[in-house]
Amino acid sequence: MIAGYIALTKPKIISLLLLTALGGIFLATQGIPDPLLCLIVLLGGSLAAGGANAINHFLDRDIDGKMSRTQGRPIVSGSIKPPYALLFGIVLNVVAFGILWGYANLLSAILALSATLFYVFIYTMALKRTTAQNIVIGGAAGAIPPMVGWAAVTGDILDPAPILLFAIIFFWTPPHFWALALLLKDDYADAGIPMLPVVSGIDTTKKQIFLYTWILLALMIITVLTTSRLGIIYGACSISLTVIFMWMTWRLMKEDGIERAKSTYLFSLAYLALVFLSIMIDASVSI
Repeated sequence: MIAGYIALTKPKIISLLLLTALGGIFLATQGIPDPLLCLIVLLGGSLAAGGANAINHFLDRDIDGKMSRTQGRPIVSGSIKPPYALLFGIVLNVVAFGILWGYANLLSAILALSATLFYVFIYTMALKRTTAQNIVIGGAAGAIPPMVGWAAVTGDILDPAPILLFAIIFFWTPPHFWALALLLKDDYADAGIPMLPVVSGIDTTKKQIFLYTWILLALMIITVLTTSRLGIIYGACSISLTVIFMWMTWRLMKEDGIERAKSTYLFSLAYLALVFLSIMIDASVSI
């Protein structure tokens, strides 16, 4: 039973979101942040994201049963009843809001809740089953955590830096998710989900993946040039990693089939983690 509720939160996905939130905290602090504030943001953020994922399980239980990748999820397998999953997700978000509001500030709590609302109502309910651009627009939900971290430290998001961190994740999401969608094309087709490979085909998807890495490169350069809080460590790491990402997506695009999709997908996970680690390191040291 406990394992089922943990599975509802999708802990592997949460871990990457929390790392990006830490990037926002470190960048806003310009040094080693308050450990207690980090703990508050990590706890509140994990509860909010886990709650959003639980609600997603509830809403997607019909299509999860049609996809081989998701047939073992708690609601589909019968280990958790749907109403309990929905209630669990709502409670987690209420608790997350209270923690962030009470121990950080109201803006960070509102941002965390907005990520859940966007993920549930915009991505899952409005876009996922209706448009191939679902993940492009819906990716905004996953781009909010660094803004939560920044807001927890500063109380605002008026600086360009948190907006740029949001943009990096927003434009990283399509190539990351479409690489996975290439691997799961048949699953999505069986479930009637109009992911880009299903609607537009494999070749178009690979071209779009490559195109988005160019946007990421531009963003990295813009961030280096416009964010005085970041320096050579971030610049060297982020641009180098993006060039590697571009090379991998170029190989995926040029070769027949989807043989390179898995390695591209796995690298995209490491890519985002390393970019935000470089932000944390750069914000903590002076060169």
